[in-house]
Amino acid sequence: MSGTFVGMPAFPPPTHAAFPPPTHAASPPPTHPAFPVAARDAVRDGTLRGNLRHATHTIRAKREKAVAELADWAELREAGKRIKDHTLRHLDRYLVQLEESVTAAGGTVHWAADADEANRIVARLVKETGESEVVKVKSMATQEIGLNEALLDEGIRAYETDLAELIVQLGKDRPSHILVPAIHRNRGEIREIFAREMSEWGRPAPEGLTDTPAELAEAARLHLREKFLRAAVGISGANFMVAETGTLVVVESEGNGRMCLTLPETLISVVGIEKVVPTWQDLEVFLQTLPRSSTAERMNPYTSTWTGTTDDDGPRTFHLVLLDNGRTDTLADEVGRQALRCIRCSACLNVCPVYERAGGHAYGSVYPGPIGAILSPQLRGTGSEIDASLPYASSLCGACYEVCPVAIDIPEVLVHLRERVVEGGRVTRAGNTVVLRPAKGHAAERAAMRAARWAFTRPGALRAGQRLASRTRRLHPRTLPGPGRAWSGTRDLPPVPAEPFRDWWQRTRGGDGGKGAAK
Repeated sequence: MSGTFVGMPAFPPPTHAAFPPPTHAASPPPTHPAFPVAARDAVRDGTLRGNLRHATHTIRAKREKAVAELADWAELREAGKRIKDHTLRHLDRYLVQLEESVTAAGGTVHWAADADEANRIVARLVKETGESEVVKVKSMATQEIGLNEALLDEGIRAYETDLAELIVQLGKDRPSHILVPAIHRNRGEIREIFAREMSEWGRPAPEGLTDTPAELAEAARLHLREKFLRAAVGISGANFMVAETGTLVVVESEGNGRMCLTLPETLISVVGIEKVVPTWQDLEVFLQTLPRSSTAERMNPYTSTWTGTTDDDGPRTFHLVLLDNGRTDTLADEVGRQALRCIRCSACLNVCPVYERAGGHAYGSVYPGPIGAILSPQLRGTGSEIDASLPYASSLCGACYEVCPVAIDIPEVLVHLRERVVEGGRVTRAGNTVVLRPAKGHAAERAAMRAARWAFTRPGALRAGQRLASRTRRLHPRTLPGPGRAWSGTRDLPPVPAEPFRDWWQRTRGGDGGKGAAK
C-alpha cells in the first residue's frame, strides 16, 4: 500500500505498511470567482449559449427515445441505486477484495489518499519505465487531481486521445461537460484550433482543412496514430471496477481508449474508490443504463474490460491507483454521500436550465452542472468562494433527479449543502464524529431564517403580518435595500396580493372551513 485513507467508518487498517494520514483529504480549493460572477460573462456570450443549447437539446431528445425503449427502466434505475448504496455501505470490504483480485491477476494496487499522493505515484511509475511521454484515455479522475500538469512538472508529457479532450488540450482550454468536454466549441472553432496547434504537438493538420466532421475526425486520427504507435505507457481511468474478479471497465465511442489500453507496454489506471461494484451481475445493470443516459445508445461502441496482465496480449505491466481525495469524507455525510453513486453519464447537465445558460466553466471544477454542484463542494470543502456558491447554482427544478439513472436526489443534497454553507462550513471528522466547522459571514441570512421561524410558529403574528403587507403593497419597493439588492437585482419581487389567502378563503368559503383555515 502506498498510503492510507482517513475518515471512512470501519475502514480496515493497512496490511502492508503504516503511513501518516494526509493533512487534507481533497485538493486545495481553487482560486476561482463565485459562480454568479463566473457565469455573468457566459450568459452574455451568444455563441456559447447557442452551442450549448443545440448540443444539450440534441442529446436530451435522443436520450428520451433510448430510455423509452426499455419497459423496465424504472426498475433498472432502482437496481442501480441499490447496488451503489450497498457497495458504499460496505466499501471497505469491496476495496480489499478488489485489491486481492487485481493482485492475483498480476496487477499492482496503490492507494492514494489525496491528489498529491496520486500524482507522485503515477510520476514515479512512469519514470521507472524510462519514458517521457504517455497517452491517455479520457479520465475525469486524472483531471480532478491535475495529473497532466503534475507530470509536466516532472518532465513527462501527456497526450489526450479522446477527440473532445484533444480539442480542449490543443486549444489550451478547460473541459466544460462530463461527456462532451468541448461542447462549448463549434466546428469552425475546432478547425481553427487544429490548423493552428496540431503542428506544435505532433503531426500537423492537413492543408486546406475544412470544418466538415469527417475531415476534422480524419485530421485527429492521423495526428493521434503516431502517438499510439510510439507510446510505451498508457494512462486511463475506469467507469467501473469489479471486485470479485479485479476487472476494470472503460466504455467509449471512438476506439481511442482501446488503443491506449492495449498498445502500450505499461498501463496505469487512476480510479476513484467509489467506482467499484461487487460482481459482474451488478455490472450488467450499469451497462444498460449508462450508454442510454450518456450517448443515447443501446450499447457503447467500445466496451473494454481487462483483468490484470497476460503474456499473450495487452500491457505487460498494470498498475491500479485507487484515489480517495475527499471521498471518504463525503461518505461520512448521510445525505451528501449519494453523490458517490454518480456514474458520470452527464444526463443531469443536459436537462439543467442553469448549465445550459452558464456553461461548464462557470462551475470552476472538472465536474460541472448539477452533479458538480453537489460533488465538488464535498470533495474540496466549502472554504473557497466557488465551492461555497455551487450549492446555489440551481433553480431546484428537479429535472436532474428525474433523469439520473441511479436516482441521486440532487435537489435534496443542494439544500443540505446550502445549510452546511450557512450553518457550519466544511465537514471534518474527529474520530467517528462528524464536526461542522463554524462558517464566517452569512449573518443576515441566518437572521432572516430565524425571523421566518419565529413568524411561522406563531399563527397570529403571521396572519397580522400578511394583512399588513397586503394593505401596504403599493408602498413596497421594486428592489430590496442593502444586502438584499444582490438578490433583487436579477429577479422581480413577487407582487403582494390584494388580500391574504386566509381572508380570501374565509370570504369565499365561509363557515367552519374559513375559520379552520384562519387558525
